[in-house]
Order: sequence, then structure tokens, then C-alpha cells
Amino acid sequence: MQKLRLALIGCGRIGTKKHIEALIKNHDIIETVAVCDIIKDKAENCANIFEKSTGRKPEVVTDYKKILLREDIDAVAIATESGFHYEISMESLISNKHVLVEKPMALSTLHMEEMITTAKSKNLKLAVCFQNRFNPPIQELRKKIDSNAFGKINYGVATIRWNRNENYYKQAPWRGTWNQDGGALMNQCTHNIDLLQWMLGGEIDEIYGHIENFIHPQIETEDFGVAIIKFKNGTVGILEGTTSIFPKNLHEKLSIFGEKGTVIIGGLAVNRIETWKFENEADHPFMNLPDPDTVYGYGHVPLYKDFYEAIEKDRKPYISGEDGKKAVEIVLAIYKSAIERKPVKFPVSFSTYDMQKFFEMKNIQGVSR
Repeated sequence: MQKLRLALIGCGRIGTKKHIEALIKNHDIIETVAVCDIIKDKAENCANIFEKSTGRKPEVVTDYKKILLREDIDAVAIATESGFHYEISMESLISNKHVLVEKPMALSTLHMEEMITTAKSKNLKLAVCFQNRFNPPIQELRKKIDSNAFGKINYGVATIRWNRNENYYKQAPWRGTWNQDGGALMNQCTHNIDLLQWMLGGEIDEIYGHIENFIHPQIETEDFGVAIIKFKNGTVGILEGTTSIFPKNLHEKLSIFGEKGTVIIGGLAVNRIETWKFENEADHPFMNLPDPDTVYGYGHVPLYKDFYEAIEKDRKPYISGEDGKKAVEIVLAIYKSAIERKPVKFPVSFSTYDMQKFFEMKNIQGVSR
């Protein structure tokens, strides 16, 4: 069994907390050749954490373009600011590297399509970090859906009731900007949006959305969003997501309601079954699972293993580029619906850069009045 030779690009919050953990726990199948960040101290920190657990220190690099020139690196994991995901992913694919990219994979529907097309044309794997799909309760729910235990699924609800304070945005100026991030829906809520669309059928007819900024005047984007999502198979998704809950994170829940079943999964990171009702089933062992240490959960470890196996066995990643695009397209459709004040039909062509232009023009018109 040949190891996958990989470099991590981006050693900030998620890179340090979860990507390095996943690389450490998969070091028997993945060789972490290098870690890269424009701030050398961050890359050094990641390298030291890896060395402490494995006894081997990855190279420390500050320019990702140098990584892409190397023939001893097969793949990259991208954990930078959201606004750079597209650019670095495309350069990596063009350089014949397999890509595992953090969510959101890009901030534009056209950019996501370009990433998917490029990966296919070069026979490379493109995978996206929607790691909550690997949560044990989520896997149990998916089995029930695949076995038609719900009968007809009527609707589902995703709620993300979290808090992000002023210090969170001060830590990284790119957060809460249209050019580099998007708001609560794009940054905090896409994981649960992905789960909702995955469980309800994926193919969307139209979306009606609304966004607000209630308590975060220091950011450009929304801290609250709601939407009704109509799927082509007749199911309906209801979404409520916010970072304005007082005084701290409250919960994240995914609820699925069908003619023969009801399931609600909650906990800190949709990691615990709260309700499990089917004929002759009134509970589940996963009702007593503990919360993970962070909202990121534990899914990055199996995510990396799947990425390795997709390359080794030349198969589709569990969360491919096509899969990763769906949640982002939903968010972009909500944004488009919110500014147009009407439902938006699928497919959608839109981006956070369009939102930036809209608000810039709105501000100019406001001043001119």
C-alpha cells in the first residue's frame, strides 16, 4: 500500500484544530510532506503538533506555489480563507494535484463548475470538507432514508442557532465580507444545509429566502437567514440559521419528518440523536453520545481516509465536487432571492461578488439621495 503524499495549505483555525488531527490519525496511509501558510509561525505550529504525535516533522513552506511545482506531492488539502479556495484549487488541479478543499469550495456557481470540470478533464479527485456526513447519527439516518423506512418524506428542517461575537470577526478581517467569506449562511450553516439537501433529495426546484444583519454592524454580510426550499421530488426544506443567539451557541439540529418516521438529530454538531421514531422503534443507542470538543466534530478523520481511498481505488469521493457544490448553490440562491425579493428557480448562476456589487450600488444610491 503506497502512501498518499500530501501538503496542507492553510494553517489557521480549522487547519490547526482538525486537519492536522486528521493527518496524524491517518499517518499510516497519508504522508504529510509539507504544511504551508503565509504566516510562517502558523505553519511551524502545525508542523510541531504533527511531529509531537508522529515523531516526524513536515516541511514548513510559506508559498503554496512552490508546493505545486513539486513532483513528490500528489495531493493538497486547502484550509485557507474561503475567498482563496477557488484560486488555489484551480492552480492545484492544473498542476496535477488531487484536491481536498474546505467548505465552501468556492463563492461562485461558475467557479465551482470550473473546478468540477477541470478535475474531471484531468482525471483528478476533487473532494469537499462536509465532514458531518460521517457523524454516526447522520450515517444511521441515511441508512433509514436509503431503506425507505420513512415512506414518503414530507419535509425537513435545519436550524443553526449559534453566536459569533465581535472578537471572532476581529481575529480574521476576511470573515463577514462578501469578497472573501459570505455571512452566517455561507460560513456557519453550510454543513447543515448540506445534510438537509442530502436527506431530502438534492434536486431543487426553487428557493425563497430572506437575510438580515441583526447585531453585527462590523460585518458586511448577514448574521441571520431563513429559507423555504422546494425540491423536485415534492419534499420541502425549511432553513433557519444565525450567529446572533445570546449569549453563546445554543444548538444545531436536523429534523426529518416522513409518513412512517420522525428523526431529530441535535447536539453541538448534529452528533446526537434526540428523537428516533419508526414502527417498532422508539429510541436509538446514539441518543447518549457525548458532544465533541468543538462544533467541527470528528468527521475530518474519516474524510481524509475516504479521500485517500478515492485516489487509491480510483473512485468518486464520498463528498465530491458535485456534492460540495449543492449546499453553496443553495446559499447563493438564498442571497439572490433576498435581494430580488422573490423565489429563485434552479439552476442558479450567482456569487457573493454579486452581493458585494449589489450593496455597493445600494450604498451609492443611498448617498446620492
